[in-house]
Formats: sequence, structure tokens, C-alpha cells
Amino acid sequence: MKINGNEIKPGNVLQHQDTLWAVVKVDHVKPGKGGAFAQVEMKNLLDGRKLNERFRSEDKVERVRLEQKDFQYLYTQEDMLVFMDTDTYEQLELQAEFVGDRAAFLQDSMMVTVEMHEERPIGITLPQHVTLEISEADAVVKGQTQSSSYKPAIMENGVRVMVPPFITAGEKIIVDTGTLEYVRRAD
Repeated sequence: MKINGNEIKPGNVLQHQDTLWAVVKVDHVKPGKGGAFAQVEMKNLLDGRKLNERFRSEDKVERVRLEQKDFQYLYTQEDMLVFMDTDTYEQLELQAEFVGDRAAFLQDSMMVTVEMHEERPIGITLPQHVTLEISEADAVVKGQTQSSSYKPAIMENGVRVMVPPFITAGEKIIVDTGTLEYVRRAD
């Protein structure tokens, strides 16, 4: 779908220079002399490069709609993560580096959303919160108040997280997969 340069918004995915770009930031500029334009900061969805580009309001750009499909995480095989489409039961294998650090949060049978463009995976979204058990937690330092300070702890998946002083090893906590931060104790 073609859109004008002044209609570009953060979050849009554009086909530009024969590749896909996610719009990160848009500044609309009206100089004293000349026509208005949009200064657009974009990130390449395939290799992570960044690009700053100017689009005049009369410029036409191709806006791409990504297809979102739900997949169930099955298992890890060497450096590949295996997912299953819950509708067709087809399996999808992705490189562990495609998911990045968040791969540590994948749990058996976890549902994830994979963004696809022309049947090719572009991005993956994990559930916002996951429940994990604390395997190691430092002891509370005397004089440390409960409200102001956090201590380091290691979760069952090996990821370090800062937790309040009252959390001990063996407790289950809820962690935000986007920020990798402690949210609250699990019920």
C-alpha cells in the first residue's frame, strides 16, 4: 500500500531500497524556505542497520503489513529453536540468535507470535511476563531497607535479575521479558 511521506508514523514497516525497515522515530519539519518534509529514523528488519531518511510530503513509500501467526515453542536442537504452527502443525526452525537473549525465557509449550513477510520470519514476540524460579539469591545486607534497594539473583534459566531483598532462592517470580526486570512474586 503506497502512502505519502507525511503519513509515515513510528511502528510502520516500509519497503525502501529493496528491503524492509521499521520506523523508529519521525520528525515533521517545516523550514522557513522550501517544502515541509518528514525526517524518518528507520531500523532494518533483516540486518539491524539504522538509516535516517528525508521524505517530502509528495514522496510515495510502500507500507508493508506483516502477517502475525501464533506458534508454540517445542524444543531447542543445537543452535536451532523449533516452533509449531498450532493451526497447520507445520514446524518452523529459527536460529537461536534470531531470538537473541530472550531465548532463555522460552519454556515448553509457550505460545509466541512470529511476524512474517512473504512467508519469511521477520520478528518474534514472547509473552510479556514469564514465571521463573530463583536458583540463587544473595543474602540481605544488614541495614538495607526493603523499599529502596535491590539485590542480584540468578533465575533457573541462568539469567541475572535484580530482586527486592525479601526474595530468596526457591521462590517463583514474574519477570518482564522485554526489560528483563523483576515485576512481582508469583502467586
